[in-house]
Amino acid sequence: MLYYSIESEDRSIEDRQIRKALIAAVESAGQGKPILIIPPDITRINSGAGKISELIWKEYGKRVKDILPALGTHKPMTANEISLMYGTVPHKLFRQHSCHRDIITLGKIPASFIKEATGGKLNYNWPVQVNKLIIDHSQSLIISIGQVVPHEVTGMANYNKNIFIGCGGYESINKSHYMAAVYGIENLLGRARNPVRKLINRGDNLFAGQLNILYVLTVIDSDPDGRPAMKGLFIGSDIECFMKASSLSSRLNINVIEKEPAKMLVCLKPREYRSTWLGNKAIYRTRMAIADKGELIIIAPGIREFGEDKIIDRLIRKYGYRTPEEIMHLVKENADLQENLGAAAHLIHGSPDNRFKVTYCTQKMLEKDIRSAGFDYADIEETRDKYNTENLREGFNINHEGEEFYYIPDPGMGLWSTRKKINVNADNENNYR
Repeated sequence: MLYYSIESEDRSIEDRQIRKALIAAVESAGQGKPILIIPPDITRINSGAGKISELIWKEYGKRVKDILPALGTHKPMTANEISLMYGTVPHKLFRQHSCHRDIITLGKIPASFIKEATGGKLNYNWPVQVNKLIIDHSQSLIISIGQVVPHEVTGMANYNKNIFIGCGGYESINKSHYMAAVYGIENLLGRARNPVRKLINRGDNLFAGQLNILYVLTVIDSDPDGRPAMKGLFIGSDIECFMKASSLSSRLNINVIEKEPAKMLVCLKPREYRSTWLGNKAIYRTRMAIADKGELIIIAPGIREFGEDKIIDRLIRKYGYRTPEEIMHLVKENADLQENLGAAAHLIHGSPDNRFKVTYCTQKMLEKDIRSAGFDYADIEETRDKYNTENLREGFNINHEGEEFYYIPDPGMGLWSTRKKINVNADNENNYR
């Protein structure tokens, strides 16, 4: 059921509109029940989910029993990050999701489905796993909040991904991510309908009706000053709200460039991007735009490690970012990758496939480490000066040396592609600008 839908492409949705929609939907779906909120973490601070979580808490107070950020494999949020993102919401309400602990397996999707979807490249089942706190709230109203935007694993982010991946188990995260990598990142990006999303939907159907989940989905675009602005709000209990949000996101967040930039420059904000596990979003979201033999320069002052946990960090350092064929071969021969398929998927997703060069500019990682992982390195201050990053606008720019480059201030805001790289007919729910 779709409870509420608002699209406002020309201006931001106001807080009073958000509050009115939330109250109407919660009263219809919740019927006085206790509330579990499942929002994203600090890496999705621009999603509007922090504001929405605070509005729910202010309105329903003691009915909000728990808040479970959908961490996936990310690090737990610090107290400062919770305050920054969720405002006045009491810290005592927050619970820490661990994909290694407190996980329940609800069932399994058979290997035949994944084998068919990947053309025989993979042949394993997929465990449908969630944090047990979600099952403990089977008699509650579960409010899952998040931003719909192009995503490298599920085509478009959020909806039930928040439950089965963000609050999923390590095995379910690993296998779904590796399936996406083998299927092909460029076959997924920006598409609401794809095999990985179908896999998650099948998992969802295993216990459909057992949980009362209200999805609150946002679509975010930049305002004229470059700040995040909520342009869409969709609240519902099934896939209809996700498809409507995906349609709007495809219009606002998929940016078609008429010519392939030979050089692209991307900046990563320190509060959101602290590892290449997160920062390689700069590669995912631009790879369909950049020219062959081109260069992607990533200014990343907050990057201090490769992986968000020690095991993944170690594997990235050991194997580096390689082509899909190389990584798939290494997976077959190495038990540590077989046991950590999510890391293998990340190594595939983060590779430029020998098609273009990636240059990282960091302050907190050594040049030798960056180069050993398969990337080039440049001094961050020299790069900032060369491209005058304080005075850039998104799009094509020319530096003082007369060099043309395409600048993106935040890759998390969308997807960039040339028209010939993206199939506008691949998903009839999507329209591209």
